[in-house]
Amino acid sequence: MVIPKTVLLVDDESHVRFYVKMTLKALGIREIHEATTGEEAVRMYQELTPDFVLMDVNMPVMDGLEALGKINDVDPDALVVMLTSLAAREIIETSAERGAVQYIRKDVPSSELKKLIQEVMDKYFG
Repeated sequence: MVIPKTVLLVDDESHVRFYVKMTLKALGIREIHEATTGEEAVRMYQELTPDFVLMDVNMPVMDGLEALGKINDVDPDALVVMLTSLAAREIIETSAERGAVQYIRKDVPSSELKKLIQEVMDKYFG
């Protein structure tokens, strides 16, 4: 399996970024960039063009759904996974419509989070 070289992790909560970052490192990813708002995520995506983005839905300044749309406007092939504690059907559908390749609950146990991220990596980097 090919491991993505760069990942952009977007969440306004530092403890969530730490938790997910440790999971990504356990999967062998070493270059992890962090953003705290959707606006920052769009700017960083344009600067870095990461292989993979994990992004929260609810954030200040610009939410993840709006940022997802803007990232896909810049790069229709962007690999973006929405990572959130919300499971509302409307949000899941909107994420898919705007180009998210997956929707992962961030409140799952670490073993489940690792498995779900691994599945995305296998599918897109296998």
